[in-house]
Amino acid sequence: MLTNSHQQHLASGTSIIERDKRGEEIGNTGKIETKSQILKKPRFLCLHGFRTSSEILQKQLRRWPETVLEKFDLVFLDGPYMAQGKSMVEGFYDPPYYEWFQFTEDVQELYNFEECIAYIEDFMIKHGPFDGLMGFSQGGIISAALPGMQLDGTALTKVPKIKYVIIISGAQLGGSKICLPKLATNAFSSPLKCPSLHIIGETCFFKELGNELVDSFVDPLVINHSKGHTIARLDEKGLKTMLNFIEKIEKI
Repeated sequence: MLTNSHQQHLASGTSIIERDKRGEEIGNTGKIETKSQILKKPRFLCLHGFRTSSEILQKQLRRWPETVLEKFDLVFLDGPYMAQGKSMVEGFYDPPYYEWFQFTEDVQELYNFEECIAYIEDFMIKHGPFDGLMGFSQGGIISAALPGMQLDGTALTKVPKIKYVIIISGAQLGGSKICLPKLATNAFSSPLKCPSLHIIGETCFFKELGNELVDSFVDPLVINHSKGHTIARLDEKGLKTMLNFIEKIEKI
């Protein structure tokens, strides 16, 4: 899958379905199955962190057990802009690195935010439909705001409704430390009814902002871990919460 001249990838848990001449679907077992026999996996568009990449996010998510990843259909997208400065992951993951939008040092002004949202929507139109959004760090900031923006009619107007989100080390636009772009003026004007899972690190520099974001959703589930601004492995309690969330969204 190509977009913006960057190769896009699917996670190992993504299945490829073939169709036989009778219009029935053939699963990974090779046996012919009717549509009613196939459990549709929640399909997520995954947005990576600031100055990383779709490939890096895939590698980070492999810290989760296969029993979790196999339940998702994950599609990964690179940000529209090449990194315009040093990446925090240099030395850990190879370039290239991308970013979704730019901002001033005090995060009181954002640049290219509207262009970023248009880029994401264009990808969703061409490669959707998607059921949910999964985002880490800067990708989590965008993923958290988009359901409210869609409800307000300022974004994702040409794609199906986003049903749920998974936010990892995210934050709220217009919160205590991040400015609110004009396009997202009403994104959090009322509590979001979109089911959400929030993963927050105890030593993450976004911890306060992540907890602030949790309060913007009506019925959030939260996984806390002892690490920092990263995608951490799931402990026993975190795994239970994750599986509860998956069970919840599979019913939608």
